[in-house]
Amino acid sequence: MTPRQRFIETIRFGSPDKIPLNPGNPRESTLANWREQGLPAGADWFPHVIETLGIDYDWPARPAAKLDIDFNLRPQFEEKVLERREGSLIVQDWKGNVCEISDQFDVTYLRSARDFVTRNWIRCPVENRDDWLQMRERYDPTDPGRFPDDFAEKGAALADRDVEIKVVVSGPFWIMREWCGFEGLCMLMIDQPDLVVEMAEFWKEYVSDMFARMLEHVTPDHVQFSEDMAYKAKAMISPAMTREFCKPSWDLWTAQLKSAGVPAVEIDSDGYIGGLIPIWIESGVHLTRPVEVAAGNDINVFRAEFGRSMAYQDGVDKRAMAKGGDVLKAEMKRIEPVVRDGGYIPGCDHGVPSDVSWPNYLEHTRLIAQMTGWL
Repeated sequence: MTPRQRFIETIRFGSPDKIPLNPGNPRESTLANWREQGLPAGADWFPHVIETLGIDYDWPARPAAKLDIDFNLRPQFEEKVLERREGSLIVQDWKGNVCEISDQFDVTYLRSARDFVTRNWIRCPVENRDDWLQMRERYDPTDPGRFPDDFAEKGAALADRDVEIKVVVSGPFWIMREWCGFEGLCMLMIDQPDLVVEMAEFWKEYVSDMFARMLEHVTPDHVQFSEDMAYKAKAMISPAMTREFCKPSWDLWTAQLKSAGVPAVEIDSDGYIGGLIPIWIESGVHLTRPVEVAAGNDINVFRAEFGRSMAYQDGVDKRAMAKGGDVLKAEMKRIEPVVRDGGYIPGCDHGVPSDVSWPNYLEHTRLIAQMTGWL
């Protein structure tokens, strides 16, 4: 099987020859520690893991492709430092948020998940209707910069591919929280629900328009809606709010993608997702990650409750990875029934933190490789 076929067979509860090997990705601070714990300087960490463990890995004949579709605001805000304090920086990020971060980082760390960066939010770009009307002008689906000039040719060239194509887009909760801030959004849901509905409706139609343009030339294998809408024990908003403000987007996008033949539609959310999964299933979503164990998620409970209506990725407790030894082995035993049942690609239940040592990560990968058919 190609990596693409293997991924689709796994998440659709088919019969893969092996389950994809995705043990989890380290952040910058994690890699820095690994360099001191046995990972050679200059070595690419994943190929080195494969070589060290003696895995006969199925490297793709052609590298994974990036479609380079830009769903983000255009133009972006200027990234800049507004104030320097003792031990911290007040910065404006590319999305227009003003926040405080440790001075061990710089503003570029807020552009991608390079490391674990704690932020103290000060101001978000949408605080009222006038702010919203200005913000929406930055999301023109017809902006020629949203797709590469050679997108049609790129899509045609990808028709015969051996690695799955993944597209990631912000879901309605995620993007409105980016615009308004978490507390600001929640207050608007109570005080000005019509404005929230308007913002959510705009985002629903904007993303749908972008999908339509994409699907003219290429059908991806995997589309992820990023949401991050749960705390440790509960969702951040009620089921009624979820259905009112978020579900219409999920319904439309999932139907649109599935009708075009996209095999994997996923929602990514940290926190406890047990109360959200039934709504996601209603919307046609059938894959979720990262299933954080510390938040109370139990993949065995979810499989018993939701059966094969939901597939999963990740779900291995990062705390067990950090402890290693018998604790890690017990964690692998815990997830094994769901691995055997199908519809599950095991890996670290978020970015691999810096307290996971290089030896423990190797052992973690070795155990997963044995469980998924690579060793």
